[in-house]
Amino acid sequence: MTDSRTTDVLIVGAGPVGLSAAAELRRRGVECRLVDRLKARLPYAKAVGVQPRTLEIWDRMGLARAVLETAVPLRGQLVYVDGREQARIDLALPPEVPYGFAALPQYETERLLEEYVTALGTVVERGTELLSFAQDADGVTALLRTDADADEELRARYLIGCDGAHSTVRKGLGLGYEGGAFPEEYMLGDVEADWDLPYGYGLRSVHRAEDGSTDDLLVCIPLPGTSRYRMSMTVPPELSADGAGKARGDGVTHGLEGGRAPELSHIQAVVDRLAPAPTRVSALRWSSVFRISHRIVDRYGEGRVFVAGDAAHIHPPTGAQGMNTGIQDACNLAWKIALVVRGEAGPALLDSYDAERRPVGEEVVGRTVRHATQGIETDAEDPDTLMLREAQLLVAYRDGPLAGTTYGPEDAPQSGDRAPDCSGLTAPVAAYPLRLLDILRGRTGHVLLLYADQAADLARAAEAGAVVAAAVGGREPSENGLASEGGLAAEDGLAPEGGPAPEGGLATVAVLARDADPDPGEAVFGYRDAAGEFARLYRPDGPTGFLVRPDGQLGARFPLAGTAAALTGYLAALSVPS
Repeated sequence: MTDSRTTDVLIVGAGPVGLSAAAELRRRGVECRLVDRLKARLPYAKAVGVQPRTLEIWDRMGLARAVLETAVPLRGQLVYVDGREQARIDLALPPEVPYGFAALPQYETERLLEEYVTALGTVVERGTELLSFAQDADGVTALLRTDADADEELRARYLIGCDGAHSTVRKGLGLGYEGGAFPEEYMLGDVEADWDLPYGYGLRSVHRAEDGSTDDLLVCIPLPGTSRYRMSMTVPPELSADGAGKARGDGVTHGLEGGRAPELSHIQAVVDRLAPAPTRVSALRWSSVFRISHRIVDRYGEGRVFVAGDAAHIHPPTGAQGMNTGIQDACNLAWKIALVVRGEAGPALLDSYDAERRPVGEEVVGRTVRHATQGIETDAEDPDTLMLREAQLLVAYRDGPLAGTTYGPEDAPQSGDRAPDCSGLTAPVAAYPLRLLDILRGRTGHVLLLYADQAADLARAAEAGAVVAAAVGGREPSENGLASEGGLAAEDGLAPEGGPAPEGGLATVAVLARDADPDPGEAVFGYRDAAGEFARLYRPDGPTGFLVRPDGQLGARFPLAGTAAALTGYLAALSVPS
């Protein structure tokens, strides 16, 4: 029985990022404790935008359906300048992308994630604050103050700080957090509006001063509910702190501020000035004044302690990048910690968290600051590429320490890139087409995708992969050529139903080319690329293998004949212990 004063991972902060870290660790069998100094979830719709990439991650977890039943679509934005419509931005993505943009109040996101984590056996310990911590070669000793005002010493193998812009974990590590604050103050309000904006569209309305700068602003994002919006706008003089704001003791001015809650009349005054048509707002659920800063840490961790989300990077809310970037931080870190905790990879693997995620954070901070100050319309990228970037579908780690060599067309999905979803896969028993996400859903480890037009080639590659995986686990391949136990060993069987792999398992999925004829002498396992979508999106160069990481990025791309060598090289990059 696990001692309650020891755990594998201590997570500080039960917002969307901390909950995501707990979810990804727990579904991989890693024990964790999740603490938050707040005694209850805040009922505020702070972060509301959910990016398509986040929905893909939640699909892999099995959480997407609950989100889809709660969220509303974000279809676009109407842009007004000085009372005239200037643009109608449609949030359109290529048809192979499985999810669009969505809006979900942060407290609903937290509720759904908390229910998921609770079902896995971890309960959020509310009213529990991290006072201090110290780390050594073997772990982290943390001092907690509980809701009962009692102090508890907890020993953890790793500590993750998801505790926001004023992070105790970041301060305790002594991480640099360079950047600055915007002088403007803003206010938020959750209200209903009686206008007739098209369903699923937001509004951005600005007034320009004589020098061309923006001197008045109204941004509205639709929320679940009838005619409900989260509105943000500049603060009126009577609520202003003369632009100075109130920085915490750490000098960081960012987020909601107490004591100056706007009233409905304040919001109505801005709507009267900037709404495209006369509009009455009502049913104010909550409101607050907030400030914006832009900062990023000089490193995402040190030793056995890491930071993620706002504890690592803060920036303008333009494009709804913050929460989604933090969730991807958590996903990237969690699967790596899980492998190390289970002894299936060396501690050096955790160095790749900073190497992969800090460049992403730097890009997001720079882009959101640029869009906030110059406008998204000034971005030099073509609109289609910009939309994919905003959807966080272009996040890639080609220059990271885990990236392998390029194989096939350089502009095809390569090691480090997102593994694209695709539709039109069929199985011998299923009477309906499947998406690749259907096959990946619920799996917690790496997935080996094998593509060829000959079943014999697929069988040989699967056997080679199983031999490598079994050797890592110190086992012999099973009779069907596939190792049958967990670790980094291959998953037993290639059943078309695509059930979840053992914890940490290397699942193997074979895809037969669209026009290939099965060899009746071979066991044709897996799926057929019946619609040709896999070939179109992955652009295999003949028989080709793809290793999909637990976070949905490609770990390797290689010729099918080189499966054993590719897997051996990738496992070496993970510093798999011998």
